[in-house]
Amino acid sequence: MQRDLTEIGRTHMPFGKFGPQFRPPNGVPIYDLPVEYLAWFANKAGFPKGRLGTLLKMVYQMKVDGSDMAFDGFRQKNGGRTPLRPERVRSFDFSPPRDPQG
Repeated sequence: MQRDLTEIGRTHMPFGKFGPQFRPPNGVPIYDLPVEYLAWFANKAGFPKGRLGTLLKMVYQMKVDGSDMAFDGFRQKNGGRTPLRPERVRSFDFSPPRDPQG
């Protein structure tokens, strides 16, 4: 189990919307993939063949079971969760409205 967790911590998504093409330079770490994305593999597409598929299944099962905190050590080491959306620029103008007549 320790070997599997270590490998999960090192593996990044190699393809798709969370792969390096859209999330340079390496893609999103598989432990930070949204559970909805992993559920899509589980229910519709099927997990990839080989070791990557096995690791994705493990991550999915851990997230569904509520064991996502097992990945907190990886997140802490890497500076927090991987942002999956661009940060919105927020600006607020609290100045009083101008008088249109003058």
